[in-house]
Amino acid sequence: MSRICFPELPSLAPDPSRRRFVRGLALGGVMFGLAPLSRLAKASPVQVSPAVLRGTNFNLDIADTPVNFTGRPAIATAINGQVPAPILHWREGDTVTINVTNRMNVSASIHWHGILLPADMDGVPGLSYPGIAPGETFRYRFKVQQAGTYWYHSHTGFQEQTGMYGAIVIEPREPEQFPGDRDYVVLLSDWTDTDPEMVFDNLKKMSSYYSQTEPTVPELFAAAGREGFAKAWQERMRWNRMRMSPRDLSDVTGYTYTYLTNGMPPEGNWTGLFKRGEKVRLRFINGSAMTYFDVRIPGLKMTVVAADGQNVDPVSIDEFRIAVAETLDVIVSPSDDRAYTIFAQAIDRSGYAAGTLAPREGLRAETPPMDPVPSLSMADMGMDMSKMAGMTAAGKQGTQPMTGMKSMGGNQTVPINFHYPTEYGPSNTNRIEVASTALDDPGAGLRHNGRRVLNYADLHTIGGPIDLREPERAIELHLTGNMERYMWSFNGVPYSQAKPILFHYGERLRIILVNDTMMNHPIHLHGMWSEIETAEGHFQVRKHVVNVRPAQRISYRVSADARGRWAYHCHLLYHMDVGMFRAVVVA
Repeated sequence: MSRICFPELPSLAPDPSRRRFVRGLALGGVMFGLAPLSRLAKASPVQVSPAVLRGTNFNLDIADTPVNFTGRPAIATAINGQVPAPILHWREGDTVTINVTNRMNVSASIHWHGILLPADMDGVPGLSYPGIAPGETFRYRFKVQQAGTYWYHSHTGFQEQTGMYGAIVIEPREPEQFPGDRDYVVLLSDWTDTDPEMVFDNLKKMSSYYSQTEPTVPELFAAAGREGFAKAWQERMRWNRMRMSPRDLSDVTGYTYTYLTNGMPPEGNWTGLFKRGEKVRLRFINGSAMTYFDVRIPGLKMTVVAADGQNVDPVSIDEFRIAVAETLDVIVSPSDDRAYTIFAQAIDRSGYAAGTLAPREGLRAETPPMDPVPSLSMADMGMDMSKMAGMTAAGKQGTQPMTGMKSMGGNQTVPINFHYPTEYGPSNTNRIEVASTALDDPGAGLRHNGRRVLNYADLHTIGGPIDLREPERAIELHLTGNMERYMWSFNGVPYSQAKPILFHYGERLRIILVNDTMMNHPIHLHGMWSEIETAEGHFQVRKHVVNVRPAQRISYRVSADARGRWAYHCHLLYHMDVGMFRAVVVA
């Protein structure tokens, strides 16, 4: 969890004019070679897609590399001179060897996200190994036990934010269940020219530093016209008394971020080619540090065939929200000989990533306007007691922690909710009154928008659960935070003060997460699958990242089948760094 230091770069204050400039910027990202910045500023921009490396033996070099995503030069943490890093193609059942050489003057690491492997190959400094020191080479070697779409990234400091991430595509041993005529990785990410240490410091000084969508006086009068002044004023005052904002959807936004598709800003126009009538498989990966994307391809239905690398029963949709670190495979079948826009708008509507599907190079379709900025409701904050259907009451201060499930007759169960005493300190400012257990809610900004939007209730992993045993015990964790002071934790306890969570080797566990904050959190358990279940305890879908909506209670089963020390954390990079992280020990 130690940070690295970056060269001092000038700060980028939120600047709408920069956003307009970036939207019109037709360039790719990486400038190859280590030319001085003075030369780099005069260099011609190039468009590149990540290289594809296949086989069982790989050599990856980590180095500081000049880039230009926004019209101004910067330094990225690149692998083999590329941002994103090369796409690694493996085959299920093979043993892969990856030699990673650190050519920087600071420590580095690579974590193989979602990959089942020995703990000492997982790539988390301080847990599974010390990291890769400057000038050293570390050899990763493990057997590939799965197939599907995954990714890899640094687990050191803020290197993931500065460009150290790439895709993994694993070919199944058996024939692909959902083959496509074309197959493309679509890796979404967020880039800032600002030193991430400065971004972090800005958030600590003022958590709304990058937010430009706070409710305005004209919006108050517009709400008054719809609902009456008394109701609109009362709602605004409730938020003010809580010292919270209904627009706190993202900590870091498009006012400093440029959103990339396979390393290209929107006007770079990354293009995947097709012939009319072909099936095109798109492997979406959210490799962002902090950004949730809402993704659609106007004019095309998408058929979801895999989530987090695992095949699911196909489901036809118009749009999906992809949390940070999730992967989602879809198949599209363009019937017209024209271009289509892959449109991925940030959850807070402060910007978007975009690419193109086209029958030939040089084409592009119209980019749709962004949707209105979503606003959270009191129900999203777990404070609307009138909406008890499908929700469970939370306990009061001082209630003793309880675990397990309360039987309601038949197969119906209701999780018991409570708040830990540690949640009542300065590191946590909200404790929900009611928690939604619904899996069919797509979240703020996507409800009732006229499009068929994917949700977790739609996803059913083919083959069912890995382990048919009932859980032997349950562990409940609350996602907690103080947005104003920018503090994030589990149960009100940051990582620096927390003890490891113990899993007994071989046991079947139920993990219950309750989100007491007003933000989505993508929770990632290393080394083991997380099998999401319904509120009644029925298996739903296998994931390596579990997104938890504001005021949501969600449970999943874990088989503790991998000995060692594992990371467990929110995959929002700055949340993880500040304390929403735990060590899990399987022994």
